[in-house]
Amino acid sequence: MTLCTPARTPNRPRVQRPHSPPGGARRLLPAGVDVSASIAVFLIALPLSLGIALATGAPLQAGLVAAAVGGLVAGRLGGSPLQVSGPAAGLTVVTAELIQRYGWRTTCAITVLAGLAQLALASLRVARSALAVSPAIVHGMLAGIGVTIALAQLHIVLGGTPQSSVTANALGLPEQLANVRPAALAISALTVAVLLGWPRLPGRAGRLARKAPAALVAVGGATLLAAATGLTVPRVDLPSWSSHALPGLPDGPVLGIAAGVLTITLVTSVQSLLSAVAVDKLVAARPDRGHGVPRSRLDRELAGQGAANVVSGALGGLPVAGVAVRSVANVSAGAVSRASTMLHGLWIVLAALLLVPVLDLIPLAALAALVMVVGIQMVSITHIRTVTRHREVVVYAATLTGVVLVGLLEGVALGIAVAVAVAMQRLARTRITREERDGHQLLRVRGQLTFLAVPRLSRALHQIPAGAEVTVELDGSFMDHAAYETLTDWTASHQAHGGAVALTGPTGGRIADSPGPHAPGPGSGTGPGPDADSAPAGDAQAPSPHPCCRPWTPWHNHQCAELPAPPLAPAQEPPARTGHQLAHGIGKFQRNTAPLVRDELARLAREGQSPSQLFLTCADSRLVTSMITSSGPGDLFTVRNVGNLVPLPGEESGDDSVAAAIEYAVDVLRVQSITVCGHSGCGAMQALLGAAPDGPATPLRRWLRHGGPSLERMASRRHAWARISGRLPADAVEQLCLTNVVQQLEHLRAYESVARRLADGSLTLQGMYFHVGEAQAYLLSDADEVRGYDDVFHGVPPAALAARAS
Repeated sequence: MTLCTPARTPNRPRVQRPHSPPGGARRLLPAGVDVSASIAVFLIALPLSLGIALATGAPLQAGLVAAAVGGLVAGRLGGSPLQVSGPAAGLTVVTAELIQRYGWRTTCAITVLAGLAQLALASLRVARSALAVSPAIVHGMLAGIGVTIALAQLHIVLGGTPQSSVTANALGLPEQLANVRPAALAISALTVAVLLGWPRLPGRAGRLARKAPAALVAVGGATLLAAATGLTVPRVDLPSWSSHALPGLPDGPVLGIAAGVLTITLVTSVQSLLSAVAVDKLVAARPDRGHGVPRSRLDRELAGQGAANVVSGALGGLPVAGVAVRSVANVSAGAVSRASTMLHGLWIVLAALLLVPVLDLIPLAALAALVMVVGIQMVSITHIRTVTRHREVVVYAATLTGVVLVGLLEGVALGIAVAVAVAMQRLARTRITREERDGHQLLRVRGQLTFLAVPRLSRALHQIPAGAEVTVELDGSFMDHAAYETLTDWTASHQAHGGAVALTGPTGGRIADSPGPHAPGPGSGTGPGPDADSAPAGDAQAPSPHPCCRPWTPWHNHQCAELPAPPLAPAQEPPARTGHQLAHGIGKFQRNTAPLVRDELARLAREGQSPSQLFLTCADSRLVTSMITSSGPGDLFTVRNVGNLVPLPGEESGDDSVAAAIEYAVDVLRVQSITVCGHSGCGAMQALLGAAPDGPATPLRRWLRHGGPSLERMASRRHAWARISGRLPADAVEQLCLTNVVQQLEHLRAYESVARRLADGSLTLQGMYFHVGEAQAYLLSDADEVRGYDDVFHGVPPAALAARAS
């Protein structure tokens, strides 16, 4: 039976676990690529964990504990299967300050409390709120942390001891340079040289050598140099695990400890969630397009990070967060499941238990050089270019300066304050210019008209001579009440003195001089539209925002209030309106949307299209595929026809357009899924039900014959009627719309290319039904059910969406 039910819990599939390896059944043993990826990540994580522990002043075992817990606990419970968690360089400054102020045992307790706070936030499902933080603030925070780390570790690189603050480290640097220890400097120089030069080794031998992580080679080379030459330098000293310090009860001022918990919670959460989003992008960019790897579920990832911090703090480890360096290595190594992350944690445990004598040979200067390079790399030139291009370099600089000079939490707060100020300045920035053309006054207003612009607007208006003909050109999307009244009062006064006023949009189209029946009042957040006629200037009562006030208005099926056009001179002709809406829409795209999508479209133009889905739907104008799927350029390969029909192979009789699209999408573009989407009130289905058997063979009737099997399926007693949300369809048309989706999925299976891809598991079929009146989407489930979703289909595994005909 085909049953349609709404999905209350889209993240609870019944067939395949969300993060299990591809292939359907659960694997008893990890895939080979996961094993090799875990080893690569382990070799990077081991020296980094020790170096970060050294930089914070924590026991060195604490870095190994955090790395192991991040792999085993966060790897198992988190929502991003390929993200690798552990001690992060971004937490170094925070942790070092907590250790210095409260001691190590209290810092562990703070880590446990931060983990509990993350679990509470995850239960409230607020993970996506963390992504509302401006990227300029995040990048500025990381850059500030990087500067702090680099300055502190530079002292160890030179053979000294870092000071307690960034300012002290900077002021003490000249003295440290005057007392350099050659042995430590030689070890550090070798480490830095290998770190920077290893990825650039040329030739075939270089390509083979680069498979070994640069961090491991650098630290290993420095260790061999120190051992071979007998250099006397401080080395790693891992004490016995029996003396490992565990957390104690928090000891210190309540407000200080609460601030520490808040800082650890915010930094670990934001860093982990942003890293998870970045991992999704990296996975999608792989040659296999991330086939079989589900997208990150951010609330689950936050809960996994919280559980990891609770366990890490309880075992005497550093705070845990998602780490970009290790995650990139994991994705690049071809990992396909969370097994790689968990195995890397297992290798850390074995190394901590069995390789202590080897780890004790590592010079501290080598670890300090490694962490110093990581800190310098956190000041990313790419990020600086990005924030500069988006005109947010002030926010970036303010956050960086605040983190370096004042502290992490204070620096982020300063960055947020500057970001709000910049946003307000952009909102309030209005450019008002006036010029005279052949005795005609033209006043241009660019930007939003708020009360802040009223003094300048009033001054510009009162500079216009009395009795003049005036055109006021408005180019903005908002006019508040103060600006509205100012413009209204001046218009009435100017017309009373014999003047004429015309209000236009940016393209010169005239704005209605009196509100239509749907016109919003002032301050509604809408702007004047350029595509309506206006009343004669002399009859205008007051300017108003144009009644066509929605972003999609040019395509919206409603009539704006049209007032009589002003009388034309005998030599004039009525303006042509053919294509006016289209031209206006193109103008708005070029002006508002094109600058936002130009970079992405340029990338697609260079790289070509690689959509993940073939979306076959009806040509109905109410079905906006990008809107109901939240997709953008390059996401969907879309085929539209009357009735979302898929003719059986060989049945198109002279027009193979649908078959050609299927073959191209499946064999050339290698899409991962095909969706057939029907909708309510489909005119094609109504025509099928009402068609006379002996009617004329028009092109439409010839096309609709491909829907005949859907009619037969609905009439057949072998198939039960579909349901929506547990109810029967409202009428026969809705029943045929649902049945047609299932029938077209059967037609798809008849295509040889589709059948082949279905057999090898590289393609899934999905049925979808969109109820236009309710703005509700339904998906055909694996058990021939259609489950409704109120949200974007995020985190739903492909197997739970696979459509199967009843």
